[in-house]
Amino acid sequence: MTNSPLALSPTRPAFADLAPIPVASRSWDDADRFCKRILDVVVAAVALVVLAPVLAVIAVLIACDSAGGVLYRQQRIGRDGEPFSMLKFRSMSADADLRREALTAGRGKGLFKMVDDPRITRVGHVLRRYSLDELPQLVNVLRGDMSLVGPRPALPSEVAEYDRREMGRLAATPGLSGLWQVSGRSDLGWDDGIRLDLFYVENRSMALDLRILWRTAKAVTSSSGAY
Repeated sequence: MTNSPLALSPTRPAFADLAPIPVASRSWDDADRFCKRILDVVVAAVALVVLAPVLAVIAVLIACDSAGGVLYRQQRIGRDGEPFSMLKFRSMSADADLRREALTAGRGKGLFKMVDDPRITRVGHVLRRYSLDELPQLVNVLRGDMSLVGPRPALPSEVAEYDRREMGRLAATPGLSGLWQVSGRSDLGWDDGIRLDLFYVENRSMALDLRILWRTAKAVTSSSGAY
C-alpha cells in the first residue's frame, strides 16, 4: 500500500483536502474501467459541444497573434508505454521545439517548465494561465488516448529517463488532470509529483476521480502554479 500524499508535507492544504479518500490498495478491474470510460466519453462530448464557441474564439485569437497553426500536435507516451499524438492549442512560437534543447541544457530530470519561457506568445500566456491550451485534449479523451483523470502524459525523452519506480506512472491511462496537477501544478517538485501519481495509480477509484475533477475546477480558476 502506498503512503498517503499527506506524508509529503502536512502544510499543503491541497493534500489535506484529499485526506478522507480511502488509501487501501485495490485492484482496478473491468467494471471500473467501463465506468471510467463512460464518464470520460459523456463529459468530453458534452464539454466539446458546450465549449464550441469558446474554442472557435481561441482559435481566431491564436491565428491573429502569431504565425503558425492553431493546433499543436506532440507525441506523448500513454498507458503501457504506447505513444499517441496529443493535441493542444498552440501557445508558443512556431519554432518552440527547435529552441527547447538550448533551454533544457543542464537541467535535471523531470517535467520541463519555465516561469518566463521566452517561447510563449502573448495569447499563449493567457491560455496557459487558465489551462485553456489543454482543451483540445478532450478529443484525445474521446479517442481513448487519454482520460479525464490520470497522470499527465510524458514526452518520450522524459520516459527514457524514468527509473523502475517512475515507470509505474504508465500503468494508468494519462489524464487531462491528475492528483499532481491539483496539488500544486508546476510549483510542485518532481519527487513529490511522482509520489502523488503513483498514489493515484495504486488507489484508483471513481470517488477519487470525482474529487480530483472537483479540485481541478478550483485549481484552474485560481491559476496557481500555472505557467
